[in-house]
Amino acid sequence: MKQNIYFDNAATTWPKPEPVYSYMDSFFRSTGVNPGRGSHAMAAEAERMTHATRRMLASFFGYAGDAGRVIFTLNATDSLNIAVAGLTSSGDHVVTTRIEHNAVLRISHHMQRDADVTFTHVPVDHAGYINTDDIEQAIQKNTRAIVLNHASNVLGTVQPLERVAKIAKQHNLLLIVDTAQSAGLVPINMDELGIAVLTFTGHKGLFGPMGIGGLIVAENIDIKPNRFGGTGVNSISTYQPDSYPHKLEAGTIPLPGVAGLHAAQLWFSVLGKTKQKELNLPPTDEHQLLCNYAIDHIHLTEMQHLKTIESWLKAYPNVRILGHARADAQVANLSFVADNMSAEQISDILDADHHICVRAGLHCAPYVHLDSGTADTGGAVRISPGYFTDTEDMQCLKAGLDDLFAD
Repeated sequence: MKQNIYFDNAATTWPKPEPVYSYMDSFFRSTGVNPGRGSHAMAAEAERMTHATRRMLASFFGYAGDAGRVIFTLNATDSLNIAVAGLTSSGDHVVTTRIEHNAVLRISHHMQRDADVTFTHVPVDHAGYINTDDIEQAIQKNTRAIVLNHASNVLGTVQPLERVAKIAKQHNLLLIVDTAQSAGLVPINMDELGIAVLTFTGHKGLFGPMGIGGLIVAENIDIKPNRFGGTGVNSISTYQPDSYPHKLEAGTIPLPGVAGLHAAQLWFSVLGKTKQKELNLPPTDEHQLLCNYAIDHIHLTEMQHLKTIESWLKAYPNVRILGHARADAQVANLSFVADNMSAEQISDILDADHHICVRAGLHCAPYVHLDSGTADTGGAVRISPGYFTDTEDMQCLKAGLDDLFAD
């Protein structure tokens, strides 16, 4: 019997691939020094690994530009703060949505109050998808950017990124895409879509550790830095360097996290080669294509689990699933409520009686719960299976749900 049955992968994927653990440990023991801060061999090796990770992530997200424009941050929230604040000025307007995480919602409200930047939050339909006509109709003369949450951490709905990208291009607007819930599950080609800034976090679908995230900045885009400090480059200057990544990376970067992402990217590539052989897919050594083979396999695996869970929940008469995500535009996140039981009660019982880890509450996405009618009752229970969810996990979850809801 497992100690914990984990169904909270939308918060952070767990466990990680074994190579992530082992490489982080070995690299930090052997080469855990500041990259680019010295001419000695250890610093040079740390910088080599860091730059190689930038290159792999650029390829992973379909970005063919300078790998130095892959910027490392603390997490996706950190990245979004850098991007939105660094690309807007007083008097600008931004279009975003009501399905955003607080990583965008709180930025929008603070900037409206403190920086004279206005925001329009377009609604989603009953299923959890934006209507791209609403995006276009929200554009004003002073609109500077569109900020889009690619996939919902509550409903699992994947928004029509391609159509939004076309609107942004037609109106000469910057497109900032939050991939916190879609990276590693939905292939994204930044160059083809014309994304200005793509933000990511390491600890979810990229299978890296916490404390590492990033943004990729298109070559024709320049972000104003909002923090300043040491870079190891042109130290005599009293101002932040203009070159990337140093312009946006003040201070020591989170090297253990970079090492974790490095190992995870190699794991994606190896998994892609395995699926290439098993499924007789077109041969390639290109990192992006191999990773896309892995992404398709991971997403299919997770969605098989989710559809089974969804069928169980629909069989309980007192349970309601939020939204109506479509199979062709969905990641493996599902939230539900039940009659006469709070989300917190359900989560606590599953944990205490069955060692099942789920997430109860508002999931840092309050507008989704306001629109779903669940904000005033404590939110919902979210179940998010992962790539490493197995038969035992599923059996234990079914037993726990039956214990709560079966007649």
